[in-house]
Amino acid sequence: MSKKIKIVTIGGGSSYTPELMEGFINRRDKLDISELWLVDVEAGREKLEIVGEMAKRMVKAAGLDWEVHLTLDRREALQGGADFVTTQFRVGQLDARVKDERIPAKYGLLGQETNGAGGIFKAFRTIPVILDIINDMRELAPNAWLIDFTNPAGMVTEAAIKVGGWKRTIGLCNIPVGATKMNHEAMGYGPDESVLFEKFAGLNHFHWHRVWDKDGTEVTDKLIDAFYNPESEFAKKKRAEVANIAAINYTLEQVQDLGMLPCPYHRYYYIERDMLEESLEKYNKHQTRAEEVKRTEAELFELYKDPALDYKPEQLAKRGGAHYSDAACEIISSIHNDGRAVMTVSTQNNGTITDLPYDCVVEVTSVITSHGAEPFNWGSFPPAARGQLQLMKSMEELVIEAAATGNYGKAIQAFNVNPLIPSGTYAKDLLNEMLVAHKDYLPQFKDKIAELEAAGVTYIAD
Repeated sequence: MSKKIKIVTIGGGSSYTPELMEGFINRRDKLDISELWLVDVEAGREKLEIVGEMAKRMVKAAGLDWEVHLTLDRREALQGGADFVTTQFRVGQLDARVKDERIPAKYGLLGQETNGAGGIFKAFRTIPVILDIINDMRELAPNAWLIDFTNPAGMVTEAAIKVGGWKRTIGLCNIPVGATKMNHEAMGYGPDESVLFEKFAGLNHFHWHRVWDKDGTEVTDKLIDAFYNPESEFAKKKRAEVANIAAINYTLEQVQDLGMLPCPYHRYYYIERDMLEESLEKYNKHQTRAEEVKRTEAELFELYKDPALDYKPEQLAKRGGAHYSDAACEIISSIHNDGRAVMTVSTQNNGTITDLPYDCVVEVTSVITSHGAEPFNWGSFPPAARGQLQLMKSMEELVIEAAATGNYGKAIQAFNVNPLIPSGTYAKDLLNEMLVAHKDYLPQFKDKIAELEAAGVTYIAD
């Protein structure tokens, strides 16, 4: 076994941490860990203490001698170097997500964590923090790999690489993992079988994929029919691929014409009105996804307090985001051991998708090596996908620049380009209210927010 390693997890008080610990424990033969540091902020102190003690119990129950440290001081955790830094933090906690969902809904728009105005503001809050983390890593852990599964993962990864200059960064999402499992189920394979070959390409939460069977036959069309033909037995089950996205069916003919399987988040763009109506109906009943998650997390942390609990509980699957943490462990193992696992990650394009800038970050199927992700070539997209893809990438670039610099003009441009936000005065009013609502976590916009408040812009929780 290779040398012992040190792993630092930023956002260690997350409810996902038990899955992360389970992933490390399951790879004990591949990862000889010396230290695990769980880091959080003052607002997350209680959660960190609860889940941190549970993490220690899990390590002890596994018979391992790993040192598990808890701290509110990120620099203390990074001091002396680290081999891997994982990020699973949420700036502003779940209360910020509630605002991301409720404020756009007041304007009759989609309120969602990573799409539309809510997704833009999550990036505005998150990107400055990831750049601060990189500054600390540059000083204290200059050789560490940054494995990001903080949303919006694609934009955060691009900011880390292109703005922060941290080339040793890989972004991660659980959506391709879930898609792979459903593809196998739809084709009649068992839950533990790995028979199909999937090739994903696009952006985080905005990708497509094709699928081949073990004999080399492409089965993409069969899966499109299984998932989206209203007459198919699989489609009749109306199962949601993702816990936070309603299982409203796509237009079959459109997906057939694409010749690719869309990701669940494409519903917000392909069947926008249906998804918006569903979202607003929940909002009118005061049932945002963020509030559902808060209730689920409260139940989880009550479980985590049990001094006899030393394993990941089944209830964690209700939280959403299943497989994130385990996939992060697989990436770490593959980099550390040059395992060359095939995974779908956010990494630099480098010509993989010819329709996008060479140095931008894309989400693509890749081989994970000791020197990082080597993406599989994709080439060009058909016109129906290419136009949307290029529009979304331009929006991402504007969001990253606005988040990193506090440039209000770029923020307006990002809102105007986003397909889910009407342009003009309406967009500006929404932007201004969200800036004021999130002012505690947007230091880069401090002067503009002060100007808006002086002009009478307010946020009143409904």
